Amino acid sequence: MGTTSNRGGIGARVEIEAGGKTQAAEARSGGSYLSHNDMRVHFGLGDSTRVDELRIRWPDGRVEKFEGVDVDGFVEIREGTGLVVDEKTP
Repeated sequence: MGTTSNRGGIGARVEIEAGGKTQAAEARSGGSYLSHNDMRVHFGLGDSTRVDELRIRWPDGRVEKFEGVDVDGFVEIREGTGLVVDEKTP
């Protein structure tokens, strides 16, 4: 969630390191006529039990890093504030 950047964090680049591998994705919006795609960034981690490092490059160029993030849930990060919600999936 952006605070100084746009509220949706559109354009933020998220990189994670877990299980010795690095993955990256970008927060984006959009879809097509009368539809919309999920704006959350999703990573498949296989057997990894933690994300070793999570990095976010916000649209304004600021970079935030987090270590030891739990898996199997949703994590919401507020720009400049950090991790605010860690909700386990049902």
